[in-house]
Parts: sequence; structure tokens; C-alpha cells
Amino acid sequence: MKRIFVFPGQGSQKKGMGQGLFQQFPEFTALADATLGYSIEQLCLEDPLNQLNNTAFTQPALYTVNCLSHLKEVAQSGLKPDFAAGHSLGEYSALFAAEAFDFTVGLNLVKKRGELMSQATEGAMAAILGLQPDKVRQLLKSPALADAHIANLNSPQQTVISGKPEALSQAKTIFESAGAQLFTPLKVSGAFHSPLMQKAAEAFAKYLEPFEFSPPKIPVIANTTAQPHRHEDIRKNLARQITLPVRWSEGIQLLLQQPDPQFSEIGPGKVLTGLIRQIQSAA
Repeated sequence: MKRIFVFPGQGSQKKGMGQGLFQQFPEFTALADATLGYSIEQLCLEDPLNQLNNTAFTQPALYTVNCLSHLKEVAQSGLKPDFAAGHSLGEYSALFAAEAFDFTVGLNLVKKRGELMSQATEGAMAAILGLQPDKVRQLLKSPALADAHIANLNSPQQTVISGKPEALSQAKTIFESAGAQLFTPLKVSGAFHSPLMQKAAEAFAKYLEPFEFSPPKIPVIANTTAQPHRHEDIRKNLARQITLPVRWSEGIQLLLQQPDPQFSEIGPGKVLTGLIRQIQSAA
């Protein structure tokens, strides 16, 4: 049996997440407060200023809850994972689980990432259900959709696109006419995982330069390649991840080839569990 931890990304946050974790891990909670300059417990449990869905706050909050959830799971079971993967932001929690960096380094990275991504506000995203990725790619070749791009390859039946709002508004008619079961706009502040995030990616690449990472102690599947991170490529992969698609479905297909893979979603919600079920069914 291979234990595989998967960590959710933006969209899985919810008020009340992390209940009990902040008291269980006071030293990590104090580190988060000192790094962020505000109470992470208050943000996650009470969200008094309605900031939890603001990208600049969402990313450090979700990273913290994911990491504390990992520590709790390992403490309870006494077993570490054999593999890890994270969806977009969740990849940072997966790298923390693999000891590629410590909690504070990861928190500084996602704090900066969230700030930069929150500044790129000219864009939108939508989830398409019921069309194969090849069909989505084919439809995106339409001249009307030149400013729309694949952002997340979540499962054989779910693809997320990202781009300029006017392109996505035209995309709805095109995809529904082609047989999409659902075309759902997402509540996000920008066109994540698309070329519209290029400025954010370049600024983040510069921010990453002084950081040193340790070789991961377990394989962590990279969103950009759907293959295990190579130690020497971690910095490059994290910078490119902001503009490139999340190849989630391919990464899970790779992990399904492991002997008796047992997936555990570590963090709030069960979004990834549902996607993994879809990927397994298609396989």
C-alpha cells in the first residue's frame, strides 16, 4: 500500500476551517501570526473583516490549515505519506509535507504569491463539465476565444479555462453549443494559470531567487509537469505554475499506477476526493 496525501487549493477555503488545529499547534500558529502580521486563527474561524475569499488572505490561510492538518494526520497515525500532491496553492503544502522547506519559508512564499496574484485583476475563470480536454482544446482554437486558455485539467470530464472576461462570456455559448453539461463562472479575482498572470509570475520568480530548497524526502507531483519535482527544478516549477495549467488529472493518473494507492485529502473540503474518483472511474 502507498499512502498519498493530496492538498486542496484555492476555492476550498471556508469560514471555520482549522477548528481545533490552532490550539493543537500553538507554536506554528504563533509563527503564522508573526509572519503575516495578523491572527491566522481569527481569520480562519471568524473572518471578521470578510477577507477569507480575498486571494492575498486566502492563500496563507489555506496553506496554514493544510500544513496543520498534515501535522495532525501524521501525529495521529504515526505514518508519513509515501507521495504527495497539491492542487495549485496546495502544492506548497505538499512540498512542506516532503520537507522541501520549513513551515515559515512556505508561508512567506504563499504570502507573496497571494499578494502578486491578487493584483492581477483583469481576468475571469470558468469550469466546463462534460467535455473531454481534447474537445476543449479544439474549441479554444476559435478566433473568438483567442484570449481564453486552459487553466486546470482537473479530470477527464472537468476542465477550467481562464482569460479575459469578454472571451469567457463568448466561451459560454460556444461550449454549451458543443455539448458541455455545465459552464460555471468561478468566484475568483483574476485569470489564474494563464498568460494574463505573466507579470505576477515574473515578480514571483525574482522573489524566489534567494530561497534554498531541500531535496523532497518523498516524491511530490508538480502541477506544471505531472511528474515528481526534481530538486533542481522546484524554484522554476513554482514560478511557472502561476501561468501554466494545473495538470491534475495526469498527475493522479501517474499516482494510480502505484501499488494499492490510498489517497487522503488533507485540508478543508473534499473537492480533490471527488476529482480523484472521476479520474479513477475514467481509468
